[in-house]
Amino acid sequence: MTTNKEACDIYCYDPEKVARIQAHLAPVEARETAQLFKVLADETRYKIAYALNVEGELCGCDLANIIGSSTATVSHHLRILRNTGAVTYRREGKLVFYELTSSRLQQLLGGNNPQAKGEPLHV
Repeated sequence: MTTNKEACDIYCYDPEKVARIQAHLAPVEARETAQLFKVLADETRYKIAYALNVEGELCGCDLANIIGSSTATVSHHLRILRNTGAVTYRREGKLVFYELTSSRLQQLLGGNNPQAKGEPLHV
């Protein structure tokens, strides 16, 4: 008989701990947060979201230069971010500016504008 060293040998649980965590878990929007983790799982989208979190609002051309990518690639990833509700945009003449709309995403990225706290930008 083989035993799994990574699992309990018997089934038991602490009802007080379970109830306490379940009470905190219920208000958390787990589905939205999981979706945001999926969106951020792509390196390019993470860099875009992080840059927007630091600066607040950027045009697609700025984002392309920041992450060292083409505007077409940035556009593709911005479309995905828009479709998930993570970013919004506004047009000003010939330029389109993007910003994060999800406060949950801002929290996942370390709050709003880490540069103001003197933290280095690592993208």
